Amino acid sequence: MTEHYTVAELRERGWSPAMIRALLGPPDRLASNPMFRSAAPMRLYETERVLIAEESEAFAGLRDRAERRSRAALLAADRRRGETLRRIARVPITVPVVSWDVLTRQAVAHRNRLDAERAWDRPDHIPAPAREGEVDEPTLQRWVVNYLRHELTAYNGELEGLFGRVGHAAGTRLLRQRIYEAIARVYPRLTDECRRQLHSRESPSSDAMAGGLGIGRWRPEPGERDA
Repeated sequence: MTEHYTVAELRERGWSPAMIRALLGPPDRLASNPMFRSAAPMRLYETERVLIAEESEAFAGLRDRAERRSRAALLAADRRRGETLRRIARVPITVPVVSWDVLTRQAVAHRNRLDAERAWDRPDHIPAPAREGEVDEPTLQRWVVNYLRHELTAYNGELEGLFGRVGHAAGTRLLRQRIYEAIARVYPRLTDECRRQLHSRESPSSDAMAGGLGIGRWRPEPGERDA
């Protein structure tokens, strides 16, 4: 049996920082960190003293209270996460219906504007305006989806509203998925591009969530990337 427990080992045995302070007090020894020499010394507590404390009623009471607080915190977090997701599920997503020619012209102009703005932050960047008739179909579809996603929906405003909320990551995934679904529903020819972008932006776990969407699950061809 080891002669001392580190704080990490105490945590594994069910000790919280407050319990350590209340029942054990100052450490019995300080030792240098074997992994990081510049780190703060490791606090070590004698094994016998720890075992005696763990048999006490005080330890049992403090551990029960800590577990109750932990369960309550988890329940509260789950509730707030659920509230965030319900809010996102109620957000109206409106995709404007315009002719394909008008949409592609607007998307190319949007792309060219962003390309020109990039030179403001990157002096070495030389803008290269694109012409609609010279853009291949996959690239054009990517630009159209980006234009619809960023300019013609409440995407950015809703994302800002999620900042700092419990469930921010899940809410962001759900909002993105709903927007892609809405774009694909209004413009069926963009369905594959919506699937591709959704897959490239989501982790494997959230990709499983996307399986429930009308646009379905999708895997890109080897070597394909989102620009």
